[in-house]
Amino acid sequence: MSTLRLALPPLETLSLDSPLEFAWLDRQGRLTDQGRSSLARLGQAHKGAAVECYLHPRDSLLASIELPNLPPARIQAAVGCAAQALILGGCESMHIVHGARDAEGQVQVAWLQRALVERFGSVLRQSGLKLRGLYPAAYRLPVDASQAPVVALCDEHLLMRRSQDQAQVHPVVDVALTELLNSGGVVHWVGAAAPDNALVQSLPEDQGWSGTAPNWGLHGAVQPMSGNAGGWGRAVACMMLAVAIWAVGLNLYAARQVEQGQQLKAWMTQRVKQAFPALPLILNPLQQARQQLALRTNGAPGDSGFTRLVQQAGLAMPFMVGNLQALAFEHGELHLSPLPGTPGGGRDKAWQLSLSQAGVAVTAVADGWVLKTTGPQPLAENDSE
Repeated sequence: MSTLRLALPPLETLSLDSPLEFAWLDRQGRLTDQGRSSLARLGQAHKGAAVECYLHPRDSLLASIELPNLPPARIQAAVGCAAQALILGGCESMHIVHGARDAEGQVQVAWLQRALVERFGSVLRQSGLKLRGLYPAAYRLPVDASQAPVVALCDEHLLMRRSQDQAQVHPVVDVALTELLNSGGVVHWVGAAAPDNALVQSLPEDQGWSGTAPNWGLHGAVQPMSGNAGGWGRAVACMMLAVAIWAVGLNLYAARQVEQGQQLKAWMTQRVKQAFPALPLILNPLQQARQQLALRTNGAPGDSGFTRLVQQAGLAMPFMVGNLQALAFEHGELHLSPLPGTPGGGRDKAWQLSLSQAGVAVTAVADGWVLKTTGPQPLAENDSE
C-alpha cells in the first residue's frame, strides 16, 4: 500500500489552503511522486486517504534524556518530571510523548501545545483526510545502517537523525554543523547545499522522504474523524452477527444436553433391566429400581401385584413410556404421574377399556392415574393345563 506524506507549515498558520509539500511512497518506501499542494486539494483528490504528517521544524520540539532501566509506568512519570525543566511554561498545556529507552539509556522526548495539535486535527478533519501519524520533522530522514548521522536543511533549521528514535532539530545551523563535523565521524547529507568537507557524503534529495516513522508520535492527542452511518452500520451488523452466533451456540448446547439426557436414560433403563430381570417394562428406571430395592429390603413376598400392574400399564398406556414424572406402588395401587404436556388422557377411552378387560381398574386423580387389580390375575396357557 502506498503512503502519502505531508510536510506541514507552522501549525499556527495552517489552513485548508496553506501550501505544503507532499510525497507518495510505494510499499518498498521508494518515492513515486512529490509536489506542492494544499489539504483542500489533496482531500478532494484522495478523500479518506490516511496520511503521515511531519511537523514544521519550528514545531518540532525534541530532547533526549538519560534514564535508568525503569518499568514503563515509571518511565512515563520520569519523562514528565524531566519535561518540566525543558518546557517553558506549565506542562498542563503541553502534549508530551516519548520513545522507548535505547541500549545507552537514552529516551527521546517530544512535546507540543495541545491547542496547536487540536487545531491541526480540526483542519485535517475538514479536508477529509485521515491521520496515520504526526511526527517531528527530522523523522522524514532515513536511518543509516551504521547509525551515522543523516542531516538536511529545512527552513533555516538543521534536521538530524541518528536512529529509529533518536533525532534532533537545531535552529542554529552553523553551531550545530560545526559541532557535528568536529566530532570526527561520517555525516550523510540529504539534498543540496552540502558543506565542502571530506567527512560529508551526499545523498539524493528524494531520500529526505524515505525515513521509517518511529513507533511513537504526537498523533495521540488528535481526535479521530467522527463515525459515519457506514461505521454504525458495521457496528450493528457485527452485533447482530454476535447475537446469531450466540443463539446457534445455545441451541447446539441445548441439543447436546437433550442427547446426553436421552443417553443417560437409556443407560439407566438397561442397568435396571440387568439388575431386575423380572420387571416386564421399565417406565421410570430410577423409581422402579428404588421400589424393587425397598421390596427386597423389607422382605415383602413377591411383588404384591406390582409387576402385573406395570406390565398392563405399559401395554395399555404406551404414551406414558418415557413421559413418567413419578411412579409409586402402595397398598396394591400403582400411582402414575405423567410429565406436563404428556399426550393421552381422559378423552381417549380405548386404553381404559383395555385395562378393564385385563382386570385392572384405572381412576383419574389430580396428578395422573391410579391403577389397581379388580380380580385374580389371569393364568397363562401353560398354567391352565
